[in-house]
Amino acid sequence: MQTTRDMDAPGTEKVNIRKSNGLAKHFKGTWQLYTLLLLPIIFLAVFNYYPMYGAIIAFKNYNIRAGILGSPWADNFGLANFIRFFGNYNFIECLRNTLWISVYTILVSFPCAIILALSLNYILNVRYKKAVQLVSYFPYFISTIILVGMINILFNTKTGAIGSIIYSITGTNVLASASAFPSLYVWSGIWQSVGFNAIIYMAALSGVDMQLHEAATVDGATIMQRIRHIDLPAIIPTAVILLILNVGGILNIGYEKVLAMQNPNNLSASEIISTYAYKIALVSSIPDFAYSTAIGLFQSGVGLVLLLVVNKISKGLTSESLW
Repeated sequence: MQTTRDMDAPGTEKVNIRKSNGLAKHFKGTWQLYTLLLLPIIFLAVFNYYPMYGAIIAFKNYNIRAGILGSPWADNFGLANFIRFFGNYNFIECLRNTLWISVYTILVSFPCAIILALSLNYILNVRYKKAVQLVSYFPYFISTIILVGMINILFNTKTGAIGSIIYSITGTNVLASASAFPSLYVWSGIWQSVGFNAIIYMAALSGVDMQLHEAATVDGATIMQRIRHIDLPAIIPTAVILLILNVGGILNIGYEKVLAMQNPNNLSASEIISTYAYKIALVSSIPDFAYSTAIGLFQSGVGLVLLLVVNKISKGLTSESLW
């Protein structure tokens, strides 16, 4: 007796042949687009996926001569480096500083970018609007080292335009103050990036139907009422997605700017997980790559968990999520 599988086989072959021909024809007509994708795919493979192989050393007593596979596994089922980090006296301080700077940045950067975008959206003078946009975008293209150099010049207690005034009034050296470091780091970052971050919200506002504003104006709505009931609902989905991404990287603060601003006087507030891992791996007289990798893997793991949790909460509360 002929089975159903045998009866379906000829038709299945025809469908597969038709699909193969369709794919070949599609690729032949659009191969240029796939060629453009080749470079970013290679970049991701080399710099994002291949380095994951090196994460194995976080679970080993890594030895350069023995290599990754030849190095013995660490004690406590490979978790010795993680236990060492959690038991280190620097762990609580680094975690506290990292969380405080990250949360501070998120709480300040989001409102500032949204307020700037809304303000620019209601400017009627086109030339003035473009001038403000240019001035606010320009700092984003300043390198980190130049920005830190500007901070050091401005807040110098003897020659700085701002630092000398603060020192003469309060006697505080801002650059050497641990309590002032988070604010100095965050607000200098806001000055540098707020204009660029506002671009995304301005793009969302550009999709708002102007008829809604016209109808609201006819009904006597004020600017604040239009912002509350028309503009904010339009940018909330974008803001939620950006918030989820930012929370996911809450422990992954870039170490370059912090390291450049760091000095022995503000170390109690400026030592974060990234700078600690950098010093362990590259500055220490005896580099410990396994320990540093374990620290970096801890950061990534916490970021992944936070990303999933915040995404789930956002999906339940606002129906907006990454997937």
